[in-house]
Amino acid sequence: MAFEKKAVVEKFKKHETDTGSPEVQVALLTTRINYLAEHFKKFPKDFASRMGFLKMIGQRRRLLDYLKKSNKSAYTDILKKLDLRK
Repeated sequence: MAFEKKAVVEKFKKHETDTGSPEVQVALLTTRINYLAEHFKKFPKDFASRMGFLKMIGQRRRLLDYLKKSNKSAYTDILKKLDLRK
């Protein structure tokens, strides 16, 4: 997971030391959400992990809403890069 995290940060960072911009956070959450979605296909009764999964989805939703309000072009760009929505 650490190797994936570095690759995602490298792909979405705005500047050299960027690890906390909304774009990077959304990308990291999306990577983790996709991993957990596969996990729940194998283990459908893992209800303890499901709560954290749902919280991550809510956090990503809030970050995307913030990005949509503050920087519309970055919002549409991240949706295309991460293949979210239409």
